[in-house]
Amino acid sequence: MTSVIDAGLVADQNARLDAQLQADYEGLGGMLARRGLDIDQLTALAQTFAVAVPSWGAGTGGTRFARFPGRGEPRNVFEKLEDCAVIHQLTRATPSVSPHFPWDKPTDASELRETAKALGLSFDAVNSNTFQDQQGQEQSYKFGSLTSTSAAVRAQAVAHNIECIEIGRAIGSQALTVWVGDGANFPGQHNLRGALERYLDSMREIYAALPGDWNVFIEHKLFEPAFYATTIADWGTSFACATELGPKAKCLVDLGHHAPNTNIEMIVARLAQFGKLGGFHFNDSKYGDDDLDSGSINPFQLFLVFNELADAARREGEAFKPAYMLDQSHNVTDPIESLMSSAGEVQRAFVQSALVDRAALAGLQERNDVLEAAQTLKRAFRTDVSPILAMARVRSGGAADPLACYRASGYRDRVAALRPVRAGASSSGIV
Repeated sequence: MTSVIDAGLVADQNARLDAQLQADYEGLGGMLARRGLDIDQLTALAQTFAVAVPSWGAGTGGTRFARFPGRGEPRNVFEKLEDCAVIHQLTRATPSVSPHFPWDKPTDASELRETAKALGLSFDAVNSNTFQDQQGQEQSYKFGSLTSTSAAVRAQAVAHNIECIEIGRAIGSQALTVWVGDGANFPGQHNLRGALERYLDSMREIYAALPGDWNVFIEHKLFEPAFYATTIADWGTSFACATELGPKAKCLVDLGHHAPNTNIEMIVARLAQFGKLGGFHFNDSKYGDDDLDSGSINPFQLFLVFNELADAARREGEAFKPAYMLDQSHNVTDPIESLMSSAGEVQRAFVQSALVDRAALAGLQERNDVLEAAQTLKRAFRTDVSPILAMARVRSGGAADPLACYRASGYRDRVAALRPVRAGASSSGIV
């Protein structure tokens, strides 16, 4: 595997923090031992955690009003992979990349796959794009794609998704994520039932093209760009469509695609219960689909989501393997720094969920001891597992402090000199 950041630098940075980390680790280990928990077992568990990074997340995003280019942002999919390799080298928690087509469409799929392999990366779910018109595109998606009233538009959107599957097979992916911005901005703009019927007809064609070992993830979103009625707006519609399509269709939960105060962890529990939880796009939200860094606004909700995932894993066993991916738009931060931070926060929630005393919690729930049951969850959430996360990274060959190591490496300055800023252009594909 090619190391993008000098391995000697990582080792030196870790050596500087070794005494402090050992002291913190031993202190936490003693406290956990009093609760009947083995810190080394928890560290080994942390080492198993993996979340995919989005290729588009390596670039600078924007809003409906403006986009400010970042220094040294990647100009093509190969430079995106290099940045993603930095994230995995330092965090050891992001071994796969989720590409987006046509933004990342390669001229040679085998070259893309081999480049990723050389960097120690693989490919997670591929993502289609029928929410934007691309240069030279014959039909416009202005009034919908998979739900369009135009048969020609629908055929174009279906063909694009099938092409994404073909590219995905060539690079080693096993899943397709489909999100559409289709919907209506005005009452009466379209027939609400008819739009969903057209969506299902289109998705049946895409589903039929899936290889036997593939899944298709249906992503729902409350609003935007359809501000009156979005066709796939909620988990219920997503679940109904996935059920209608068949066992290879599952629901994808994006933490930012819900109304404020939505009980996302209950949605997770419901989808897991009925075998339709496909995976996650992790981010955070304040007012709408802000795609803020994971854990930056509501880390307790992230923990509660993983609490339900831990419960489902105990019930379902090894068959329960939802796909984990970050999905964020970085407007004012270094994308690599934000993605490293987010990977750590998601991993943190994963480890914290393993601290929950599930036998005690079940007894408290059975006795209707409401307050103590809530405190049992809070006890796990309030435990600072930072030493476990740092030790897991070090034992896996990563950095004890990824952010400090990254900044010490000068990587951003180096690539900034090689990748000139392109005003008005987005390396991510997003406005």
